[in-house]
Amino acid sequence: MIQSVDRALRILTVLQGGHRLSLGEIAQRLDLPPSTVHGIVRTLLVHRMIVQEHDSGQYRLGPAVLTLGNVYLDTLELRSRVAPWAEDLARRTGFAVRTAVAMAEDVVVVHHEPRPDGSRQMPEVGIVIPAHASALGKAILAFDEEAAEGLLDGGILRSMTGETVTDARALGKQLDQVRLTGIAEEVEEAVLGECGLAAVLSDRLGGAVGAMGLVAPTSDWPVAAGVVASLRTAARSVSRELGATSWPPVGHAPRASEMGTRRRRPRPA
Repeated sequence: MIQSVDRALRILTVLQGGHRLSLGEIAQRLDLPPSTVHGIVRTLLVHRMIVQEHDSGQYRLGPAVLTLGNVYLDTLELRSRVAPWAEDLARRTGFAVRTAVAMAEDVVVVHHEPRPDGSRQMPEVGIVIPAHASALGKAILAFDEEAAEGLLDGGILRSMTGETVTDARALGKQLDQVRLTGIAEEVEEAVLGECGLAAVLSDRLGGAVGAMGLVAPTSDWPVAAGVVASLRTAARSVSRELGATSWPPVGHAPRASEMGTRRRRPRPA
């Protein structure tokens, strides 16, 4: 690992989510000397990966990060495969549809299909949600053994609301159930008044490449059996287009240490 690159990426990570931090705060969060952080920050400023606010002197993510993000989204096969299915799923169910991929211990929304009711809604692409507090994250964790172990071995999980599952053993039991069905759910664990239902997405290599989910207000929870069936059909169809030979995936995805340069392909169920 190249230390300077690792530290630069860690600086970008602590600034994600719209955070504005001083040089000292960044150094404190990364447990690094301010002088070390200062040199890396100056380099990131030159490349517009971060910017410094004139009034407060604090740092935040810069426009170059958005450019890179847009390039990533434009080349993401998953997003292009999901788009027509997400539109159809939203129309059938009346709910907004999110598609997310894993990012460390979080998930990031890479596609958002708004509710088809014509109401004004915020665009949600780029939103980051803790994996353990979202149906999208649980759907992915259930089929990513290495990521799941990293969370389950970490002790108490971060609470987002009073409903967030913070006990690792309780989360582990939920993931066991998701492996049987391919479907995960959460009730007001990330945002009060909001519930989620999500299905894992797989590809030809047999792992979890992401998840597709519905967002429902608490007043509409639990959703009808037909809504669950529609989500299941959409996830299976997207996975098939990505080359999956079975859905849900067969068992856990293999560990990175077992993969070499490619994941082992599971036998069809």
